[in-house]
Amino acid sequence: MTSPTALNSYSQPAQFRMLLVSLLSAGIGLVAGIVAYALYKLIGLFTNLFFLHRWATDFTSARFHYLGPWVILVPVVGGLIVGVMAKYGTSKIKGHGIPEAMEAVLINRSRIAPRVAILKPISAAIAIGTGGPFGAEGPIIQTGGAIGSLVGQAFHTTTVERKVLLACGAAAGMSATFNTPIAGVILAIELLLFEFKSRSFIPLVIASTLATAVHMQLLGPGPMFQVGAMDFSIPRGLPFYLVLGLLCGLVAVAFSRLLYWVEDQFEKLPVDELWWPAIGALGLGIIGFFVPRVLGVGYDTISDILNGQLAWKLLLIVMLAKAAALVISLGSGTSGGLLAPTFMWSAAMGGIFAMIANHFFPAANLSPGAFALVAMGAVFGAASRATFSFIIFAFEITRDYNSVLPLMLVAVIADGVAMLFMPNSSIMTEKLARRGLRVHQDYEADALTQATVGDTMERDLPVIPATMTVGALAERIAQHDRQLAKHEALLILDDSSKLVGIITRGDVLRALDKDPSGSLRVQEAGSTHLVVTYPDELVSEAAAKMLRFDIGRLPVVDRSDERKAVGYLGRSGILAARLRQFRDEHVRESGWFQRVAESYKHPATRA
Repeated sequence: MTSPTALNSYSQPAQFRMLLVSLLSAGIGLVAGIVAYALYKLIGLFTNLFFLHRWATDFTSARFHYLGPWVILVPVVGGLIVGVMAKYGTSKIKGHGIPEAMEAVLINRSRIAPRVAILKPISAAIAIGTGGPFGAEGPIIQTGGAIGSLVGQAFHTTTVERKVLLACGAAAGMSATFNTPIAGVILAIELLLFEFKSRSFIPLVIASTLATAVHMQLLGPGPMFQVGAMDFSIPRGLPFYLVLGLLCGLVAVAFSRLLYWVEDQFEKLPVDELWWPAIGALGLGIIGFFVPRVLGVGYDTISDILNGQLAWKLLLIVMLAKAAALVISLGSGTSGGLLAPTFMWSAAMGGIFAMIANHFFPAANLSPGAFALVAMGAVFGAASRATFSFIIFAFEITRDYNSVLPLMLVAVIADGVAMLFMPNSSIMTEKLARRGLRVHQDYEADALTQATVGDTMERDLPVIPATMTVGALAERIAQHDRQLAKHEALLILDDSSKLVGIITRGDVLRALDKDPSGSLRVQEAGSTHLVVTYPDELVSEAAAKMLRFDIGRLPVVDRSDERKAVGYLGRSGILAARLRQFRDEHVRESGWFQRVAESYKHPATRA
């Protein structure tokens, strides 16, 4: 049975609960904005300390170091520290953050431990500050989500409200990191909430708006990357964008599989997992010695690529070296974000694609910067299966509206390719899929909210008179009365055909145990405190009543006279709404062409 406390929580108006969650989301947005700024400065501090040997917090690229061959050891130091933190602090700091936040939503009722909120940003700052080829977005998404979860745990909230607060923290973290409030909201919906409802959308917008306001106040109002005017070659470039979309989809699949293959290889190493991040960092250090641009976040290199300032040879080197450094480092189980480094190597790939196309088709005159931007959004969108988020994201970080059309086209083609080769997982969900968790990322209207009780209820009422005895009812059931045998409960009507109660088979058995003679009347054995539904009520509302009061069927009554039974809604009526949706999706109806063809096969039907 439902507890009294839970029943009391149902009685609170939904508007009041949404107002409370919205107020909490405002505080989460402000805190997440400040935490994102602190992480940004902390990464700058560690970068300056380890590579430039100075005390400063400005965001300086690690590629400007003067360490020579000693630079190989700097990432190893960071890897050792992160390995110790993961082993003796919490293993939740490992990885790029978003799958861990998804895991908290799916299997831990949106509860994240406080230590994650503390250790995740610190470990990420150390990993990135010592040269890790990561971004800050994944860790701050997980950290923001942890803040939202902790707020939800501190107050008297439901699991769904706690999930909304977790998503608010994650969206606020991303918005504050990149100054992309719209993409932050959509990403939280696509990867964490798996719903689009006012109860979640309103708090998300509040949290993201305030977090972005904090970013604008502390870091300035401009876009993340300053890029010059781009020619997106619409419509003459459409054939090339089609090819780019196919390429981005294939590359997204290949990169996802490569990353998890590297993770599998690290798990086979005959050493304690504490040492894995240091081993991966050694590989990073070697690559970074020869290609310094792979060290650290690399926002400056991304800007250079988008502005078309790198030659094709350097683009090729950056693309291969950054991708290799990323999979080796992240596959080792260290802490860091996946978004920014993937942006770098995929943008380099897009730029190279445009240069190759210009070589073979000089008249195309494609802009490498434009194709870099489009590839940047399409590859990660396809890999994460959050295509809409990264169409908006790529637009928001440049604020160039002309990018929207090619972004939409290339991103959806890439997403289609990724769906073809990875139908049940993505770079975000593969880790969860390996643990037996399938993440349903499609959005569709609930069939129960699109049908009314009147559409699915039974109109042939299973009724019995109030004067009938329990013994007589039991005998009729034993004789396999067709009307009574198929129902678990029967409606009790008085002499004037008014509804006075309901009796279940369980009630009959209990009454016979109490009085084996069966002389008790059904009205006395059944329940007279009825929970009812109405023909114009949504099936979802009726189902909620069943769950709330732990019952399996409802009398359907007239709103103007609640003692007038007009129908009966059982579990089969709930499933009928689902069946209607299933038929709408899978049962094909004959079209005009088919009917015309059939009429010529059978001339008699033309009339």
